[in-house]
Amino acid sequence: MKLLVTRKLTDAVEARVAREFDATFRNGAAPMSEEEAHQALADYDALLVTLGDKLSATAFADMPRAKIVANFGVGYNHIDVAAAQAKGLTVTNTPGAVTDATADIAVMLILMSARRASAGERFVRRGDWTGWTPTQFLGHHVSGKRVGIVGMGRIGTAIAKRCHYGFGMEVLFTKRTPLPDPGLPARQVEQDELLKSCDFVVVAVPASPATHHLIGAEEIAKMQSHAHLINIARGDIVDEAALIAALQENRIAGAGLDVYEREPYVPEALREMENVTLLPHLGTAALEVRDAMGHMAVDNLVAFRDGKEPPNRVSA
Repeated sequence: MKLLVTRKLTDAVEARVAREFDATFRNGAAPMSEEEAHQALADYDALLVTLGDKLSATAFADMPRAKIVANFGVGYNHIDVAAAQAKGLTVTNTPGAVTDATADIAVMLILMSARRASAGERFVRRGDWTGWTPTQFLGHHVSGKRVGIVGMGRIGTAIAKRCHYGFGMEVLFTKRTPLPDPGLPARQVEQDELLKSCDFVVVAVPASPATHHLIGAEEIAKMQSHAHLINIARGDIVDEAALIAALQENRIAGAGLDVYEREPYVPEALREMENVTLLPHLGTAALEVRDAMGHMAVDNLVAFRDGKEPPNRVSA
């Protein structure tokens, strides 16, 4: 099976890919464009793609040679799955492998935003620090506060457990369907109640047309003035312009972001503000995790090649 790997992967995963397939390693830092994706679908039997590769309906416009697209990552909003399925392609992803690492980043962003760690680190690096004082860089205490998880899936649940059992936080959450037993002390509420009553709001829903700008100006306006917004999901779930306006006007206390609406573009307004913590999409950036994600993607490809059901097929 002739396979295109669109981005550089870990050494262990690339070695396994080379053993299993007739593989071409594109190794570009930039995502595939729509035109490149269209050509790749015509030239290869299988694609191993990742975030940003533009597999739109246009990319699937002609009858492709490819029969499977294996996504490196749990989120697959860059792939038009309905268009792929209409052409007979199988699409897979890598759930589970990313859960703990992404939850860890969420907690890190809660702490960094609440305790003004990013601003303090820049202060030290500039050489501006002249010593400890009682009122310098006063932030917000995290322990015992109320956290709201928007989206109580695998990652949302892992975040909630860390917050409750690690910091004694009260947990509220939203979910499209009732969840009688979330596996920890937590209360399911409507989004409005969560936004109005939580000290920290963590966005953990998948990206989809239904969740585009789920958190916009109207939603941010409902948050408390001392609250912090954390996004570790996908950038376009939050209306970035509305968030910038709220932060500039100090209508919320701060934000911690690992994802952005038009990655890798990060607006200058965000980069200039002291009350926002910015990370370069680090959610799964640990060697063990990226190895696990890669091997899961290869497991899907191997199963498909061998005429078996891929363990992580997704559907539109």
